[in-house]
Amino acid sequence: MAVGSGRLFGKGLFKAGSMSQLGYIPDDHTDFIFSITCETFGFVGGMAVILLYLIMLLRLLVLSRKIEDRFGSMLTVGVMAMLLFHVFENVGMVIGVMPVTGIPLPFMSYGGSSLIAFTILLFIAVRLDASTRQFSVHKL
Repeated sequence: MAVGSGRLFGKGLFKAGSMSQLGYIPDDHTDFIFSITCETFGFVGGMAVILLYLIMLLRLLVLSRKIEDRFGSMLTVGVMAMLLFHVFENVGMVIGVMPVTGIPLPFMSYGGSSLIAFTILLFIAVRLDASTRQFSVHKL
């Protein structure tokens, strides 16, 4: 209900009387942060968040195709798949098409362990790309 109540452009920040302010959303700062985003910034804000995740996923896909090492490429695809699953499950859980499982939305949900894990995974993927560039320069 909170996702739909945001309508097209949302209710705005700190709006009194919103579903998040009245306590209708359980764990609004952790598992259901996407519902707060959609209520605050509306459909446009929710699509902006999904678009940013899509850009990150597509960038990881391009990165995995560019890495020459098979293990590094598969590791990057694994990072991409893990990120995709978390985003898909959390957004589906918030809009009511997936069961509530407690999977956090990467880089948005409150909690340090998810943030640290995804940051380390992305750093590994970026480092694999940097080492591929470094080795390709030395081959010349």
